Amino acid sequence: MAPARNFHGTCEDWLFAASCAPCKTANVAELNGSPIDGEDLKSLALVNYAHFTSMRIEAGCRVRGWDLHMQRLARDCMTVFGTQLDTENVRTLVAQAVEQLQTPTTVRVTVFDPGLEMGRTGAKANPDVLVTTRPAATLPLPALKVATVAFSRELPHVKHAGLMASLYQRRVAQQAGFDDALFTETNGDVTEGVTWNVAFIDADQIIWPSGNVLPGITAALIARLHQPSVSARVNAAEIHGMQAAFATNVSYGVRPIGAIDGHQFDTSHPLLAELSEKYLAIEPDQI
Repeated sequence: MAPARNFHGTCEDWLFAASCAPCKTANVAELNGSPIDGEDLKSLALVNYAHFTSMRIEAGCRVRGWDLHMQRLARDCMTVFGTQLDTENVRTLVAQAVEQLQTPTTVRVTVFDPGLEMGRTGAKANPDVLVTTRPAATLPLPALKVATVAFSRELPHVKHAGLMASLYQRRVAQQAGFDDALFTETNGDVTEGVTWNVAFIDADQIIWPSGNVLPGITAALIARLHQPSVSARVNAAEIHGMQAAFATNVSYGVRPIGAIDGHQFDTSHPLLAELSEKYLAIEPDQI
């Protein structure tokens, strides 16, 4: 792997890390465990051919579902770059980046090849590992109000860096007075949120919409906590029959959805609190 550089700075966006004055904060960016500069990130900024995983790190270098995150990175690296990823090396790099942080932190591991050119993405790849951190969200978060939109992410089974179109849908929804967007197929079947999975509660059953969705780590952990938990078709025209709905991702675990397209859901449903408590009680893995 190519030599890289390290950054500890105040800039919220690591793409501008080189311009920030060094200081000790929860914002860290390290490429292959070493300092970075603007040149190191040029390919990522211009070509943006990359995949990643994000996780919430608790104090003491602990994270829920570590093995699932490593399986995702390895699987996506083979899909995107056609090569094996050294997940033990990733473990070392993440542990180094967070070893001095004492508060909950969101860590993103991005895998990309600085030498890959836009016109030659079929060339043999030698991907590097970028580890970035930011302060984790303070829990709990308020219920979401979302709008449905017919939209499908490219390569939906891969957690890739091509977020422009998805984030645009979030922008449109927010400008219309919603908190976020919920994607559907053209026939109205619900799939996923912009950066989160969605689930519905029907009686004592959790229903995860089937279709072209990203297999979420948090969703997988929550599905283990409650049975029956099934994957099934859920059409936006039929959600009025559901008792409650919630979003899941690593930033907040379980987050109630208060409304979809104006249809209200019960944000005090007892299963929501139960799932959140069980998820937060999962013993994190030591990195």
